[in-house]
Amino acid sequence: MTEELRCIGCGALLQTEDPQKAGYLPASSLAKIQADPDAEVYCQRCFRLRHYNEVQDVELTDDDFLNLLNALGQSDALIVNVVDIFDFNGSVIPGLHRFVGDNPVILVGNKADVLPKSVNPRKLTNWLTQAAHAQGLRPVATMLTSAKKGKMIDELLDTIEKYREGRDVYVVGVTNTGKSTLINQIIKRLTGVQELITTSRFPGTTLDRIEIPLSDGKALIDTPGIIHRGQMAHYIDTKDLNLVAPTKPIRPAVYQLNPGQTIFLAGLARFDFLRGKRSGFTIYVDNQLLLHRTKLENADAFYEKHKAGLLQPPRPNADFPELVRFEFTPKQKSDLVFAGLGWIVVPAGVTVAGWAPKGVDVLIRKALV
Repeated sequence: MTEELRCIGCGALLQTEDPQKAGYLPASSLAKIQADPDAEVYCQRCFRLRHYNEVQDVELTDDDFLNLLNALGQSDALIVNVVDIFDFNGSVIPGLHRFVGDNPVILVGNKADVLPKSVNPRKLTNWLTQAAHAQGLRPVATMLTSAKKGKMIDELLDTIEKYREGRDVYVVGVTNTGKSTLINQIIKRLTGVQELITTSRFPGTTLDRIEIPLSDGKALIDTPGIIHRGQMAHYIDTKDLNLVAPTKPIRPAVYQLNPGQTIFLAGLARFDFLRGKRSGFTIYVDNQLLLHRTKLENADAFYEKHKAGLLQPPRPNADFPELVRFEFTPKQKSDLVFAGLGWIVVPAGVTVAGWAPKGVDVLIRKALV
């Protein structure tokens, strides 16, 4: 590859190895560019943006994103922070409140379309707000959206307009939150309905931001997703990502358990019922994820024998971290949350343990249902 061959849209060095990294384009496209001295030199991301108004996510290094976050506090802007409602802890940007300065923040919980109807949206919104407060973030508004289904996009745009007060808008989030899908929905709405932005040309497209012009001369600015190492998605094969990012409404599974029983969530997590009276436990995970019940006394040996076999994912030969144990005795009906995977509703007064890969959070919250 020619060392000096860079994308004229974003400035990234062109490469054909990793579609998730900046500057990617297929080898066949690069060969055509190299053979034609007059060819437009665009990476795949910029090509799709230029011709289809479609934003694709691209991963930057932690240092790159740190520089971007530092720029937030130096600007006068509204910040839209997109998080995954199934994985708040894995999708929150650590220390974001220190970077935004005095700029207002709208918190957007994405992927609401896969929640069962029994989940109270108001409870979920309140929980997201409280979880943000625990991180030091004080959002001026908290909203639920479905980027994939295009739901609540108009309401989000109205909220953005309410709080931006003539300023630029920065959309930030970690990878796997659906941020780029949300941006694409916004572009679709603005270009197709309200005609607030130009329809095919996005000035200021650089490696660290995409500027979508607004009618008053300001811009809605998309930023690349930061990699958060505490996400379950980083520990499984790409073919299994649908199991940690549900695409269809979840059908809860109810198990009647006696103390001393364990449920494996494939090989990705484990739930132990330690002490208490026989109780019902409702599990909210992707409908295709394997749930396997066994005796607690045999659980360790069972996992060692069947991980990456009966208990898939993870897949054979995968570099999968050891499971780490967290014990809880909730005083009220609560959700035991496996970050990025789902949750189990636990009655008050029982003692349970949740296991997840090292680095992935297991936490307790007031039940949403």
